[in-house]
Amino acid sequence: MSSNSSSSKVVTVDEQAFEKADEQAVDEDGFPVVDETPAFEAAVEQETQAKVDANHPDGIADTSEDRIHGVTLEQEERIRARDAELERISAQAELGTQDGREQRTREVAAQGSTKRRLEFQKRAASVDPMADPERDDPRTELSQDELATVNTEADRLATRVDGWSRAAVSRRLAEAVVDGRDLTSAVVQVFEELQTAPGQVVPIGKLEDVDRKEVSIKGRVKTLWDPSHPSIAQVGLVADDSGQTRVTIWKASDAPWIVEGERVRIHGAARNWYEGRVSVAVTGWTTIHFPERGRWWEA
Repeated sequence: MSSNSSSSKVVTVDEQAFEKADEQAVDEDGFPVVDETPAFEAAVEQETQAKVDANHPDGIADTSEDRIHGVTLEQEERIRARDAELERISAQAELGTQDGREQRTREVAAQGSTKRRLEFQKRAASVDPMADPERDDPRTELSQDELATVNTEADRLATRVDGWSRAAVSRRLAEAVVDGRDLTSAVVQVFEELQTAPGQVVPIGKLEDVDRKEVSIKGRVKTLWDPSHPSIAQVGLVADDSGQTRVTIWKASDAPWIVEGERVRIHGAARNWYEGRVSVAVTGWTTIHFPERGRWWEA
């Protein structure tokens, strides 16, 4: 008699655990067992607060005399630099409030300026005796009538030359009179000297009498012609009431273009000679002004 009964293998809990040894382990209650200790991570708010505390000098404790605890080297350098700057500012503020320091500084600066000016005037006196600071005012040697006449002529000359005060012109006239010149010749001499003095606009007719390499002139562009050399931009004649002279404008000077018939003021032109006559050249150091350009109300 055959039996149809079936048999099944009974698997114990230990065997099941052995078969699943390569799977994740579980405890007796069926929960997965974690082998590693979990890593704790700070919340966003905690990270933000930590950065604030680490960068705030009041929240940093010194663990040694050389380093600041809780900051990087870059942060430590910024902190120490800031402290040093605050100490420097505090020291400057303390020195700046010393009684009388500002007044003493002004006095020392004024004394140095006076000393340098006197030294310069003494050196200038070797060329121009009237510049000697130790020389007495020549007007004190004139009679009352002579001084009145000198002052009257000084008023007249001061209106004809730019940059000279009445007092300066009066002293120059008195110097010439004391040196033995009559008043008429003294006026002519001083007027010519002032006209050709450095920084003055020289009458074109007096260019030959000027002993300088650079001069300033003003006048009207009389005529222009074609340059004879590629390096020359323009060439022509500029004239005033006293005469006319050749003006050469070099291309390298990058000077503005001049037009026939217009008035010009040329400052710092190079004085030279061309075919036995005095002339001027516009260089890179020269400036040209046009008094009549842009005067739309006169158009």
